[in-house]
Amino acid sequence: MAKKRILILGAGLAGLSAAWHLQREGIECQIFEKETEVGGLCRSKKIDGAGFTFDSSGHLLHFKNNYTLGLVKKLVGRNLVRHRRKAWIYSYGKFTRYPFQANLYGLPKEIVKECLLEFLKAYHNGFKTSDNNLSFRCWINKTFGRGIASHFMIPYNAKFWTVPLDKLTCEWIDGLIPIPTLGQIIEGTIKESRQNLGYNAFFWYPEKGGIGTITQAFAGQIMNIFKGCNVTEIDLKRKTIRINGKQKERFDFLISTLPLPEIGYLLCILPEHIASAFKKLKWNSIFNLNIGIDRRLDDAWHWMYFPEKEFSFFRVGFPHNFSSSLVPSHKSSLYVEVSYSENKPIDKSNIVSRIIKDLRKAGILNQSDRISVEDINDIKYGYPIYDKNYQQTREKILKYLYQNSIIPCGRYGSWQYFSMEDTILDGKRIAGLF
Repeated sequence: MAKKRILILGAGLAGLSAAWHLQREGIECQIFEKETEVGGLCRSKKIDGAGFTFDSSGHLLHFKNNYTLGLVKKLVGRNLVRHRRKAWIYSYGKFTRYPFQANLYGLPKEIVKECLLEFLKAYHNGFKTSDNNLSFRCWINKTFGRGIASHFMIPYNAKFWTVPLDKLTCEWIDGLIPIPTLGQIIEGTIKESRQNLGYNAFFWYPEKGGIGTITQAFAGQIMNIFKGCNVTEIDLKRKTIRINGKQKERFDFLISTLPLPEIGYLLCILPEHIASAFKKLKWNSIFNLNIGIDRRLDDAWHWMYFPEKEFSFFRVGFPHNFSSSLVPSHKSSLYVEVSYSENKPIDKSNIVSRIIKDLRKAGILNQSDRISVEDINDIKYGYPIYDKNYQQTREKILKYLYQNSIIPCGRYGSWQYFSMEDTILDGKRIAGLF
């Protein structure tokens, strides 16, 4: 039997995982990457002369699966450190521990009282949180009560998703939002709790080199990675891709890690119902600003959430607390994430100055702090938006692609809310199809 020609679009984490698992089984494949380096959004950038290393955005490893943990350890050796999460929330002028729903201590007394009483109402109503037919807003209210909903859950998620929460479904929630017990909530109201709830209670991060060391380690064991190859067309009839508007490559199977909406632009001819489905895909975008500070910040924060509208960003991370090797001695680094979309645009001409102003307003930066480095990553495809059209639309598109030998892979290719671990495992799953 003739060998099947397998092409992979994109040398990000998903594409590299698929290729690594295929080649480990002796199955040949080729990866085409439009950038001049591998890694996709899972890259790290060293700022020449400044001594700072930045990731493209906040990327941390959370392991539920022993296989994935073992694989990453095998790839990077001892260059992997486990951290106990130190995450906070800034609201009402106070820093409180994450997650909000289990750490009400320290908030204004009237807020604590409202959150606790409303949670008790929801708790005694016996709501079952597995009902995916509810809107996300309804799920929040029924799960946590209207206090926790109005003081954190709704404003934070509306800021993050950029769409009204009654337009979102609940199919993405499983395991991502901590649901504390009544006892845990009560404990977190009477004293500062040290409970580490949620899937991200612990995380792993490379000791040196940034998160890009993971993709670099994968790439170092993979053959046939071709960089600077921008796919400009996919011809399903001839089963070819066109690269940089010129070169053609034939495929029997095409593993695509490109953002799903981009595939709609690349396909030569589409049936009307499929073209219409592509137009229904929605997403938010992330404006990520990396900052180098000429001072070591005193606090040992890993990241912090900002639910209030007065702050432009929804999250701020502190990479120097992931690894001191990412910054020069006695200096600090931040990544700041602002969510936007066609529903909630931002003014990119002044967003950086507004971010700096808001960081000072929150007390993270002082007026005297000198910012030595600014690095911008404007990420068009942040998170797929799970609206009422999401499931049916995605299934229709994926079915069509599979019928035409295109196999979507990873967070963006398969259009799902994936962690890094999920992405690595999806590459393994795809490789197992051959």
